Amino acid sequence: MPATLIDSAVFRDIFSTESMRRVFSDESRVQKYLDFEAALARAQARLGIIPKQAAEEICRHCNAAEIDLGKLKTQTERIGYPVLPVVQQLVALCHDGLGEWCHWGATTQDITDSATVLQIREALTLIEADIDAIANALAALARKYRDTPMAGRSNLQQAVPITFGYKMATLLAAFDRHKQRLRELRTRVLVGEFGGAAGTLSSLGGRGLEVQAELMKELKLGAPAIAWHTVRDSIAEAGCFLGLVTGSCGKIAFDIKLMMQTEVEELYEPFHEGRGSSSTMPQKRNPISSVYVTALTAVVRQQVAALLDAMVEDHERATGPWEIEWIVLPEIFCLASGALAQTKFVLTGLQVDKKKMRANLDLTKGLIVSEAVMMALGPHLGRQYAHDLVYDICRKVIATGRPLADLLAESKEITKYLDRAELERLCDPANYLGEAGAMVDRLLKIRDR
Repeated sequence: MPATLIDSAVFRDIFSTESMRRVFSDESRVQKYLDFEAALARAQARLGIIPKQAAEEICRHCNAAEIDLGKLKTQTERIGYPVLPVVQQLVALCHDGLGEWCHWGATTQDITDSATVLQIREALTLIEADIDAIANALAALARKYRDTPMAGRSNLQQAVPITFGYKMATLLAAFDRHKQRLRELRTRVLVGEFGGAAGTLSSLGGRGLEVQAELMKELKLGAPAIAWHTVRDSIAEAGCFLGLVTGSCGKIAFDIKLMMQTEVEELYEPFHEGRGSSSTMPQKRNPISSVYVTALTAVVRQQVAALLDAMVEDHERATGPWEIEWIVLPEIFCLASGALAQTKFVLTGLQVDKKKMRANLDLTKGLIVSEAVMMALGPHLGRQYAHDLVYDICRKVIATGRPLADLLAESKEITKYLDRAELERLCDPANYLGEAGAMVDRLLKIRDR
């Protein structure tokens, strides 16, 4: 019976995805062990190291459906590792003793690590599709709301006006960087392992590097410059990459939760009947996906830390840290897939309230654009004096609740340089958006090349 939320019959599609669970399933792992054995047999037969007939027989049985998983469980518990039991079953399946040529010159970790890299390759394809979908959703929002003014916030307080399109474009830029990171890390991470007992390929009598090169061609993986049995930076890099990606998802979720607050109400997650409802408060419309993303990203970060611990390994073959990867790498990918799926769901159906964004801009009676007034007065009065003058008037706005434009118009020092019409223009947040629109355009133009 499943005991974790990743495999729970109730929660599994909230906290993960079926496609990612399949990548890291027992069946997939065993098949990738067999894919390695088949590729090794083909490569060695081509080089004349093992008989062609043996390679054909080995490849004929490299099908996970032929492996007895119950027996594999028992053997793994007895031996301590699953690779040898898989090889033993494969050898037994082959006729005429040809299976004895299986696993020629390889070691358990060669197969385990290469299988892990094959899983990572498959998993990264899924991750890339989600990153692309999220980036496209953010691009659509940036384009649609390019000129929609809203309050930019600093320390949870209104700062200066921005546009919602600009806000989405800043996030889009992050996901475009994630796409670039993914392209770059593939060449470092998607590298197979074939080194034999201590990485020197000594069992193959001087032909080890030939076999290694042919094997990696078969697997369509990069060939290692040297063994990496206990040098685990590439595996850790894959995990750290997902920590970065889910961190961006967490940022999105955090902002959405804040903007869904009753006192703000600028955004809402996609809605269907009953979603986000409370068991006791009928009026509630809680953020749901954003809450899940927050939890998922936090756990991914902690598991990435464990993966970094797994880098500290002893000598040429390790005693324990390697197994940390077995535990946390599948969880990192599965939980990351859940965070990406929830983020994609939210962004593709996000409900944006432009009127409430404008209303919130007007909450402070013009205070959000006090910087605009200060900067307009600066050339006439000096920046510091203009700052102090506008500061004092802002305090009066807070004390009286009167509009900033009205109090500014009552100051003879100010009206000497700025008339009422100019003050009204300066106090309209929609007129103080800086280069927000141009930045959105620039980003969209770059990514459309």
